[in-house]
Amino acid sequence: MFASRHLPSPPASLIHELLGRYGESHRAYHNATHIGDMLRWFDWTWDEVGWGSPADVYAAVLFHDAIYDPQRKDNEARSSDLAKDHGASDYARLLIMLTSKHGQLDPADVDRDAANFLDCDTAILGAEPPQFDAYDAAIRREYAGIPDAAYGPARKAFLSNMLARPRIFLGDLFHTKLDAAARENLARAIAKYI
Repeated sequence: MFASRHLPSPPASLIHELLGRYGESHRAYHNATHIGDMLRWFDWTWDEVGWGSPADVYAAVLFHDAIYDPQRKDNEARSSDLAKDHGASDYARLLIMLTSKHGQLDPADVDRDAANFLDCDTAILGAEPPQFDAYDAAIRREYAGIPDAAYGPARKAFLSNMLARPRIFLGDLFHTKLDAAARENLARAIAKYI
């Protein structure tokens, strides 16, 4: 768990801490499975194009959702601070903070590592339909405290914003592989909220 094929595993004490955080009962999507999926994309990206700062990106993957409360707006900052407490670099912390800007950045706004890291995080948008639908349902469970009348318009706005972007994925690697599937998934999900 939390391992890359290319880098040493974290210390057992850190794995234990992260398992506790990602195993919190309110998490339906932002959990250890999501981190495992991201690490598979991390390794795939490494095999395809490499990483400029692989250790920093790896740290960002491990910590980017370590603190996650759907009722708060400072999860990224708190996760970044936790990463710092565990020795993460300023660049790893920057990557964590960039996850608060999904759907707001253009390729020119970030370097290649940041683009591919953010694309690893949003790769679920281009998943096979059943996997995407499970993700969409899991997000709803995480926001169960928000009534449908408020959740539906907010979720539709986010998904519509992603679909309207010229590029859903910031890097060429993910854009080429996942864009078409992501557009189909997003259109199908948006239709549920009409």
